[in-house]
Amino acid sequence: MSGPYVIRGSVSLPEAELMWRFSRSGGPGGQHVNTSDSQVELRFDLANTEALPPVWKDRALARLEGRLVDGVVSVRSSEHRSQWRNRETAAVRLASLLAEATAPPPRPRRATRIPRGINERRLREKKQRSDTKRGRTGRDWG
Repeated sequence: MSGPYVIRGSVSLPEAELMWRFSRSGGPGGQHVNTSDSQVELRFDLANTEALPPVWKDRALARLEGRLVDGVVSVRSSEHRSQWRNRETAAVRLASLLAEATAPPPRPRRATRIPRGINERRLREKKQRSDTKRGRTGRDWG
C-alpha cells in the first residue's frame, strides 16, 4: 500500500487490523486473468478496533449495521487488472466509508419564517404568468 489511509484528522486505518483476501476477478482480461488473483476483499473488524475513538466507533457501528457481519465491514474491488491498484481502491473506499460513517450528525435545521416580501413577489409573478397564458386563448378572436 502507498501509505496510511486517513479517515479524518489524525485517525487513520491501522495496517495491522486490515485483513486482505485475494481471488480471481471476473470480466475481460484475456488468458492472464485466469491465473492471477486480482480481485481484492478488504475486511476491517470495526467492533473490536482500538484505532477509533469510542464516540466514532459507536456512531459507525450504528450507521453501518446493515453492512456489518459480526462487527466486520468488508469492501471488495475488482475494477482494475492489477492487484496492487485494486488494493489501493479498496483501501481508499474503506477509508471514505468510515469517514462518512463517523462524521458528526448534521446540525438540526432551525425553522424560519418566509419573509412577506418574498411571498408577495411570488404571488405577483404567478399572477403575471397567469395573465400571459390567459391572453393566448382565442376567445376574443371572433
